[in-house]
Amino acid sequence: MSTMTRLDIRLEEEIKSKAEKASTLLGRRNLTEYLVQLMDEDASRVIAEHENIVLEDSVFDQFLSACNKVSQPNKALKTALKKSRESGF
Repeated sequence: MSTMTRLDIRLEEEIKSKAEKASTLLGRRNLTEYLVQLMDEDASRVIAEHENIVLEDSVFDQFLSACNKVSQPNKALKTALKKSRESGF
């Protein structure tokens, strides 16, 4: 079971009214349920966009080809590896 936490927000009445209407139209029990779903879906999308790399097949093939040509990592590659590890990538 996950731990629950509270989030207090202030927003313009017009935004709240639109969100309440959308929540009702989608059959959500309440505004909180609607907002939690929106936040969860959007947060997952943003995280995926920043943590995943998507390449076309041809670009990936070029990457693999370049990787296979080099027998020893050069200074630039070692620097890139160090930076990626430091950034948690």
